[in-house]
Amino acid sequence: MSNLTPEIISASSDDELFKLLGKELEKRIGPVKRDSPEFVSKIQKLPIGLRAMAATYELDVSLALDDLGWHFGNWHNTALAEETVHGLDELGATELAVIFKDAFQIALHYWDELGAENWTKWYHDSPLEKEVDSLNKQAWKILEGKKNGIFNYWVDYARKHPERIKNPN
Repeated sequence: MSNLTPEIISASSDDELFKLLGKELEKRIGPVKRDSPEFVSKIQKLPIGLRAMAATYELDVSLALDDLGWHFGNWHNTALAEETVHGLDELGATELAVIFKDAFQIALHYWDELGAENWTKWYHDSPLEKEVDSLNKQAWKILEGKKNGIFNYWVDYARKHPERIKNPN
């Protein structure tokens, strides 16, 4: 059972709450490769809020270090991409959800290349990189000024919907 009670959620600082959410996800998901079908299956069994957080974690990392096209090469899993769209929507990141979904639709045209062994060499200066460029800029603009990127949505969501991050009894 989760120790993320409404009292703990409201009493925690944003940084503390983010760490608590991360620990809760680690505890519930365990050491599973995030691009595996097992990961998607595990997150689908989580409460809706934790499911959304788990599905959006890697996207935050991708947008901080790389871009949307690179994300689909690193996380070459259509089921995870679909979970990410739903997760962004659930967390209230609706503009990001639209951008991500648009980038996903573009990436699907290059799915074989993204799944190839040397996709990282292919990607730079590829048609995909060029096609998602404007979407990257839109996503980065949305996240500009958010100290913790997509993770800010996690904290806001947990405070607004604490009941959606624990198992229903």
